[in-house]
Amino acid sequence: MSQSVLLSLARKSIEEVLRAERTINRTEFLEKYPILNEIMGTQITLYLNDKIRGRATTQSPTRSLLDDIIYNAKIAAFQDPVFTPIVTSEYLSIAIELILFTAEGPLSHTDTPILKE
Repeated sequence: MSQSVLLSLARKSIEEVLRAERTINRTEFLEKYPILNEIMGTQITLYLNDKIRGRATTQSPTRSLLDDIIYNAKIAAFQDPVFTPIVTSEYLSIAIELILFTAEGPLSHTDTPILKE
């Protein structure tokens, strides 16, 4: 499974809230990428203009990787107590960093904004 799948999942999680509709087919993701069933912690950090715009981290993993990415992406975007919830115009310009906390150590992946300024 490529890092783009994981980052796309994080981005789609935020998009679900902004569009107020469920678009992620969990069953399809789990069938195609069985590793998403593994219990694993993540950290999602959102950046806007190279500055942190939201963050959520799992301290003690209890959810599947799929559910943890979805959960932390939504928390980082809409419930980080340091920031106001993001809006669509910000969503289009955010970069997402995803860190997976694996047994071998943290793995970091970053995407780029949909719209570059």
